[in-house]
Amino acid sequence: MYDPTRLAALVAVSEAGSITRAAERLGYTVPALSQQLAKLEREAGTALLVRHHRGARLTGAGELLAARARRVLDEMERARHELAQLAGLSGGRLRVGTFTTAGIHLLPPVLTAFRRAHPDVELTVAGYEPPFGVAAVAAGEVDLSLTHAYEPADAVPLPAAVSAERILVEELVLVTQPGHALASGTARLPLATLAGQPLISMAPTHPPRQAVERALARAGATPSVLVETPGYALVCALVSAGLGIAVVPEMVARTAATPVGMRLLEPGDLRRTISVVHRTDESTAAADSFRALLRGAYGRSAG
Repeated sequence: MYDPTRLAALVAVSEAGSITRAAERLGYTVPALSQQLAKLEREAGTALLVRHHRGARLTGAGELLAARARRVLDEMERARHELAQLAGLSGGRLRVGTFTTAGIHLLPPVLTAFRRAHPDVELTVAGYEPPFGVAAVAAGEVDLSLTHAYEPADAVPLPAAVSAERILVEELVLVTQPGHALASGTARLPLATLAGQPLISMAPTHPPRQAVERALARAGATPSVLVETPGYALVCALVSAGLGIAVVPEMVARTAATPVGMRLLEPGDLRRTISVVHRTDESTAAADSFRALLRGAYGRSAG
């Protein structure tokens, strides 16, 4: 069975004639949309797109699938609208919390899908850097929130009546100034190789990163600059300027606004898990629908 989110991506490319324009229409980044299309091609077992310097065109197989997809998506939208009326989703509101990286790279396409399915639900989005999104859900400030945890990490229990559902797991990777010798290889780089290297460090007082910082210290990485607030855009900018190296989530490295080199680390046990937290005693139809859309978009990457 084809993922509806990926079918919608194919239809958007068919109509826009360009992956870039389709990404803008859907609220994706270009790499994120390309990844969805590549997964759809693997599911279909054949090439669906031909990329060229002016954009992209569908192959014969792509045109066939896009035509069928339009009908399927139209029927699904009608069904969602009818079910929304039955479930009380023809009004009301949904309050979503998010941290910066997820708000930029994960949340927009899911919000787009939710708005398309439930146009009458009022949406509000608020920023909460972890772990504050969990507290916001517990206090009833938002209905659900995207948050993250790192491995290794000190265990942090969730408040009563709050549950976490894993959405995405990604490795932490090395980022360097472009052309740096440490980023020149293709094999995984042993963590011990960072010994003596100047490290752009997330502040050791930042709870989600504390155990990761200790792991890097044990490997011998030497703090060069401390970033006192959790801002990966600033970390990557300092790395790009040659002030040191850093270890950041792969999503951050691949979407950095400033040019950086990247390399996977060995062992690959430094990770970030992105989850959605919600109350288990006050679930709403809107929150349940939004969590289902998150699972559909990213759940297969959570294993």
